[in-house]
Amino acid sequence: MTQREREIYEIIRAMPMIEQSDIAQKLNITRSSVAVHIANLQKKGYILGRGYLLKEQDYIIGIGAANVDIHGKSKKSIILRDSNPGNMNSSAGGVTRNVSENLARLGAPVKLITALGDDIYAEQIRSECTAAGIDFSHSMVVEKHPSSTYLSILDEKGDMFVAMSDMSVLQRMSMDFLRTKSGIISGAKFITCDAGLPEEVLEGILHVYGGQTPVFIDPVSCTYAEKLKPLIGKVDTLKPNRMETEVISGIEIHNDTDLERAADVLLEKGLKHIYISLGSEGCFYMNRDGVKMKRRLKPLEQMENATGGGDAFMAAVLYARLLDFEINDTLDFALAAGVAAVSYKSTINPNICVSLIEKILEERRL
Repeated sequence: MTQREREIYEIIRAMPMIEQSDIAQKLNITRSSVAVHIANLQKKGYILGRGYLLKEQDYIIGIGAANVDIHGKSKKSIILRDSNPGNMNSSAGGVTRNVSENLARLGAPVKLITALGDDIYAEQIRSECTAAGIDFSHSMVVEKHPSSTYLSILDEKGDMFVAMSDMSVLQRMSMDFLRTKSGIISGAKFITCDAGLPEEVLEGILHVYGGQTPVFIDPVSCTYAEKLKPLIGKVDTLKPNRMETEVISGIEIHNDTDLERAADVLLEKGLKHIYISLGSEGCFYMNRDGVKMKRRLKPLEQMENATGGGDAFMAAVLYARLLDFEINDTLDFALAAGVAAVSYKSTINPNICVSLIEKILEERRL
């Protein structure tokens, strides 16, 4: 579904008896253009007939952080306690928001529940989410509170040197608020969230919805990973890095044997799937059925921005699960999505799509 088709689809979903001329007026396009887009939606099976009977779609819901990312990339080796010449850019970010945008750009229906402040950053986040095709209508606004921000300094190679975040507005989210969205959450095919959520909210999501809907979680950091230790048995899919895996499992990882042992500990507690990010070494996967594999692609010669690679990887895992990929294809697809992300200067590569990922796979599959 294209961006314009999605806009028309959402208007029809809200007003099934709307005339094509009224849709054209809302979107400032011609009625004939609306007719062409509706015909395409009918061919694709999204609209089933006149009166605009819509096909119900499986959708993914994200619950977690949305913020503005501010990145600075140094032109040369960073000198501490000094001003370093570099390039700056800002864009909407936040782990769950990033996963949601990547999913939307891959063509998956996605809704996002997050917490915003009432400042100019909130407007940027809302605008970029809507433009990307994310259903943003279920999020909360906290008055007189700043929106989440994330500041990162990248070295001359594009790798993170240091970062700082203020996600305090997300701590205002509560299960009381999420209960008002219960119908939307319960209807999702999958739930994706990050461990930056308040501990009681993470626990509540897993307790209330985890039994019926698979929950995918990114630990985000070693600090946040601590929250997952008592909850891991209710998680369907976890995407930690090596250090976060150590925190959650309690096992130090020095080699592949340790890596497998740490994964096995978490799977024995009830986790169903684990994807451990290994940086340039690729990814290690293991599930409760004993399937395990390690995959990697040819490394990039130069990264533009390493920040969004893990988020694109998680989105690709969710997309692959939605379409029932085999696990080896899922890993390759997710690794290539990560490459697409880190090849671009901003957190999200706006060009990410299935064809781009397939092209990267052709070039970098080992």
